[in-house]
Amino acid sequence: MVAICFYFQVHQPKRLRKYTYFDIGRSHYYEDDTANREIFLKVANKCYLPASCLLLDLIRRYPGTFKIAFSVTGVFIEQCKLYSPETLDVFKRLAATGQVEFLNETYYHSLSFLFSQEEFKKQVEKHRNLIREEFNYDATTFRNTELIYNNELAKVVESLGYKTILAEGADKVLGWRSPNYVYQPVGCSKLKLLLRNYRLTDDIAFRFSEKSWSEYPVYADKYAYWLHSLHGQADLINLFMDFETFGEHQWQEFGIFDFLNNLPEYVLRHPEYTFMTPSEVSQKLQPVAALDVPNFMSWADVDRDLTAWRGNHLQEDALASIYNLRDTVYDLKNDDLLNVWRSLLTSDHFYYMCTKYAADGDVHKYFNPYRNPYEAYINYQNIVSDLAAELSLRKQELISQPEIQKSNGFLTDILRFLGRKAKNGGGT
Repeated sequence: MVAICFYFQVHQPKRLRKYTYFDIGRSHYYEDDTANREIFLKVANKCYLPASCLLLDLIRRYPGTFKIAFSVTGVFIEQCKLYSPETLDVFKRLAATGQVEFLNETYYHSLSFLFSQEEFKKQVEKHRNLIREEFNYDATTFRNTELIYNNELAKVVESLGYKTILAEGADKVLGWRSPNYVYQPVGCSKLKLLLRNYRLTDDIAFRFSEKSWSEYPVYADKYAYWLHSLHGQADLINLFMDFETFGEHQWQEFGIFDFLNNLPEYVLRHPEYTFMTPSEVSQKLQPVAALDVPNFMSWADVDRDLTAWRGNHLQEDALASIYNLRDTVYDLKNDDLLNVWRSLLTSDHFYYMCTKYAADGDVHKYFNPYRNPYEAYINYQNIVSDLAAELSLRKQELISQPEIQKSNGFLTDILRFLGRKAKNGGGT
């Protein structure tokens, strides 16, 4: 039996408004509400609503057979509630089918594990609670932001109680081995590792509408044949992609919805093929070997490393600036300021500062609100400067309160003393 594991990442970042040096100290609101609303509704109409409704129809058409998984960020759900409650409603209906698994990740789609394990764990717990509250689902599978992964991350994720983790099937890690099997992370005893088959995934996510591609066009029967050809060479095939693949990255006009609509029928024509969620795979399949990943990898770009977010001095400086505010934010114990700070940790802000070009550069330009990486950096750092000043002011106020209270207490004691003397007839 070969399992097809379909997983979709659902995330939409909050765009920052144009924030100049002269705004510092004058305005503490950083988000571009107009752009956020327009972009979210655009993608909802092109992708989230039609694609999720189609998946719901497929689940009903293939009861107990067609299964999928989602990782839905907290940032996405927040915007659903603001701009498109009907989108969130469809996801809840998907959850109610029992054929959809919801994964956990960092609430703010952040790079927090790279800078603060404490913050990482807080965001994971916040996301765990959100998924439980919105979808009545207790996740057992974890997916880190942008599939960023290494041995150390796996150990922490296992310690948090998760049974399965997703990662990229990068050639530089796998070598001669195949991504089409279950592995166990080095240093873990229970956690199972599922690796993305990036070639077959990218045939849908990136190459589907590429007319210069030798395999263009791809129809469901042709793609199912590619999957079936791996029989005897695979326990599972992990197809992990952005949900925006359907309708936004690959337009309806190119036939992406027809492709998705027909794919289950053709896949299931082979009696040895079925669809499973990541947790089902983890329950039913055993690891074939341990996989050692000492260095970080991700699913981003050709390099499949961290250079999409940490590839230049602009990004490193911006990351250092925002994470250096962590202790101050924690000390203030102000939920509003904490949420503002955490929103600025979203990985997309640093992705916009990437200076890669060629094929990777085209990907980085997609939905990028800035003309160039330097503009993204300056805008972001202006906002961080304002937030840092505001946090410093709040902290000084917090520090001064005990002194004020002590001073007031001293004056109160003097007045009480003078009052007692006056009552007893004593002089001053």
